[in-house]
Amino acid sequence: MKELMLGNEAVARGAYEAGVRVAVAYPGTPSTEITENMAKYSKDEVYCEWAPNEKVALEVAIGASMGGARAICCMKHVGVNVAADPLFTAAYTGVRGGLVLVAADDPGMHSSQNEQDSRFYARSAHVPMLEPADSAECREYVMRAFEISEKYDTPVMLRLVTRIAHARSLVEEGVRQEIPLKDYEKDIKKYVMMPGNAKGRHVVVEAREKKLEEEIDALGFNRVEMADTKVGVVCSGSAYQYVKEALPNASVLKLGMVYPLPEKLIRDFASKVDQLLVVEELEPFFEDAIKAMGISCSGKDKTGLQGELFVRKVGRLFGGEADCGPAETQGVPMRPPVLCPGCPHRAVFYVLKKLGLTVAADIGCYTLGAMPPLAAVDSVVCMGASIGMALGLEKARGRDFAKKTVAVIGDSTFVHSGITGLVDMVYNQGHSTVIIVDNSTTGMTGHQPNPTTGFNVRGEIAPQLDVVKLCEAIGVPSVRVVDPFNMKELEQTILEESEKDVPSVIIARRPCALLIKKKTAPCAINTDKCRKCGMCMKIGCPAILKAENGQVSIDASLCNGCGLCKEMCHFGAIEGGER
Repeated sequence: MKELMLGNEAVARGAYEAGVRVAVAYPGTPSTEITENMAKYSKDEVYCEWAPNEKVALEVAIGASMGGARAICCMKHVGVNVAADPLFTAAYTGVRGGLVLVAADDPGMHSSQNEQDSRFYARSAHVPMLEPADSAECREYVMRAFEISEKYDTPVMLRLVTRIAHARSLVEEGVRQEIPLKDYEKDIKKYVMMPGNAKGRHVVVEAREKKLEEEIDALGFNRVEMADTKVGVVCSGSAYQYVKEALPNASVLKLGMVYPLPEKLIRDFASKVDQLLVVEELEPFFEDAIKAMGISCSGKDKTGLQGELFVRKVGRLFGGEADCGPAETQGVPMRPPVLCPGCPHRAVFYVLKKLGLTVAADIGCYTLGAMPPLAAVDSVVCMGASIGMALGLEKARGRDFAKKTVAVIGDSTFVHSGITGLVDMVYNQGHSTVIIVDNSTTGMTGHQPNPTTGFNVRGEIAPQLDVVKLCEAIGVPSVRVVDPFNMKELEQTILEESEKDVPSVIIARRPCALLIKKKTAPCAINTDKCRKCGMCMKIGCPAILKAENGQVSIDASLCNGCGLCKEMCHFGAIEGGER
């Protein structure tokens, strides 16, 4: 049976059909839907979990593989940074049950803080990497990845990009293979990576890679599509789709295995065309490798190193069809992202801006606290960085600066990477205030549960992490919980805690507005009382609109009645809502 599937959905389907027993991930766009779809299969067939972070996720998957089961671990590209420690060593240990790591890159940074290229991880760790070009290949490649993993005793990386992960194409479904659990055998030389054993395993890694290079053509992932020999294009993944549409007459070498590269095949293809082009997103991974083979080629001089490709751009840059692809839009107004109406984070950043504090923020919905009119955020670097950066600012600029500095971090991000930062702050006698904005979910990636929510990936009740007790156990002298919609209490709490000569934690706790099922009457403007002062506009709620004459109104279709704007109005002009 054929079905239209997201690339992510097809990866999940392929893993299921391949007999995967363990699926582990930390949610991260554009990879999240893989695990969400894995969780739809019977828990008697597939164990699924959201791990606290990507490092733990991969370690669980490695353990499952060591135990003889096929395991898949999924994350976005920056998540591989977190998981790099176990990844590089798992390349040495090899596998027992097949082990696949899915890394979803994000060219164009649709929901990411950088554009790093995961292909370099495969090369650096010396593990093979496959890259599908549509949903059908997503299913096929992940199934074959497990076969390669077990045949060559190696983890295998599967690289997606946003356009493949989130595009739909036809997939032919198959039936699940019931892969027997391999017997567990104690093998110290294989799995205990102290130096004496690791030296021997490094020899195995290099021999394995050489064998893969020798047998790569027989694996059948790479194919040549000969046409006009004036131009030949080397490409993979989404770039292949763009090239086929924009340059229909060009000969194409489509790479399905992007590491190791098929040198013999590349040389043969290059010898048959007059001009060799390389079309790839992000870094010149293929281009540099091909040039290192002594083969003349070009591509990055035209496409550059930033942003994602698309059909029209490829056609324009490489002399293809002038009218290929949809027309580029003109004059469309910018629509910057904003916090949702009723978002509990909004009040936190309004107060922080009002107080003029330096704010080290973190990765999550609350990153939007940097956007106007709130514009309260000074830094966002990576998951969990806010707390360590606040401590670093203090150590650089002194205790007085610390009293005017706060770290803001979400509940999920705190569990992911913030706990150790807080331990560091307490241990090294920092004085800053940490604000955990607890909205009871992992909001940015679509409301996945985390250890603080009391539910697991399947929605079942699970042990709930008590953040207050955790902070106290770490040694934080002052821990307070406030409702961020009570702005007076919130402001007073921040003022009091920031003045203390000890590290402190404020937990600003209120559920995400999108989780609340209760219907509340929307707020409305009493125009007779409204003075057009614009105070209500300062919280940046998208439901509040201002006409050219200065008159404010509230869009009832957007407003969820949180009533935060009522606290802003000194004239009682806002009616309805919770307050």
